[in-house]
Amino acid sequence: MTDGVMRHLYIHVPFCARRCSYCDFAISVRQDTPVGSYVESLRLELDRLDTSGWALDTIYLGGGTPSRLDESVGDVLRLVRDRAAISTDAEITIEANPDDVTHSVADAWVRDGVNRISLGSQSFEPKVLEWMHRTHSADQIGRAFATLRQAGIDNISLDLIFALPESLNRDWAADVDQVLGLHPEHLSLYGLTVEPHTPLSRWIDRGDVDEAPEERYESDFMLAHQRLGAAGFEHYEVSNFALPGRRSRHNSSYWTGASYVGIGPSAHSFDGAIRSWNVVAYTDWMRRLDSGYTIVAEAETLTGENRLSERVYLGLRTIDGLRATDAEIQLARPWQDAGWAEIRNGTIVLTATGFLRLDALAASLTLAGSR
Repeated sequence: MTDGVMRHLYIHVPFCARRCSYCDFAISVRQDTPVGSYVESLRLELDRLDTSGWALDTIYLGGGTPSRLDESVGDVLRLVRDRAAISTDAEITIEANPDDVTHSVADAWVRDGVNRISLGSQSFEPKVLEWMHRTHSADQIGRAFATLRQAGIDNISLDLIFALPESLNRDWAADVDQVLGLHPEHLSLYGLTVEPHTPLSRWIDRGDVDEAPEERYESDFMLAHQRLGAAGFEHYEVSNFALPGRRSRHNSSYWTGASYVGIGPSAHSFDGAIRSWNVVAYTDWMRRLDSGYTIVAEAETLTGENRLSERVYLGLRTIDGLRATDAEIQLARPWQDAGWAEIRNGTIVLTATGFLRLDALAASLTLAGSR
């Protein structure tokens, strides 16, 4: 927030109808979404904040499953509009599950200012969706996409998960082809990771499922990189692809180190010097707001080492690259020789194969810079 203006707002909506097999996010599984109490708690949190310096360029409703709010997404956005300035061309995104998208709901979202949807598709194979514990069917993905288009949404992102266990016999190439057939503006592709205390973790501990080998992770990643590139998509961040001019403005703000505010349970905020995050549990967050207690779970002031680590890691995540020192460029020469990076006018830019080695390369630079 170098100019004193806050431009990015994240709103965490924790509700889900079911926990996916791989999910360790801060969610609240509810058959009936308590919309009224959630919106009231958001109001209480916003009233604690000084919004006079907000001129929002992006608003992102993530989760959880924000589409579980249905038409009450408008109530959430009105809370923000009543307290803060929003740019006329602001990017306003909502994450949605295909089974939540109806014509009336999509029309309401558009009326209330939503202009970008992130649709959680994950796969087009019924057996895979069932294994993931997804609540939507494969057919509902295409129907939801068409409904959003009819409502006037011309900026749609879809999510897919790759590197699934070999036992599923998932046809990754077919999934990539099917998502391209819908002609979205943006795609987010994530390799399956095993998080503790998830159904997937328990399956693996019991020996019911084996993780995909590293070779499968790399082959899936490179197949997507090549096919999406051939279709005109820019692989602009490790997990994200966009048609020209359609990068996610909100997520890009994180990767450039911009300040942001997060509201809702477990939401993180960053003012350029201090990072803080709210309590995780929805009921705890709500009770604290009702009782007047703090909802901030913890806060940390970034040290010089933190800043170095984040500058390197965030810089290497995108094709805009890391603006590097002479010493960093010298350290990056072997990566260039291996085909993992390119050095362009003092900037280190990772290739697709370099993205696969991001953590190791970032750690090497950070370690050298901290000596």
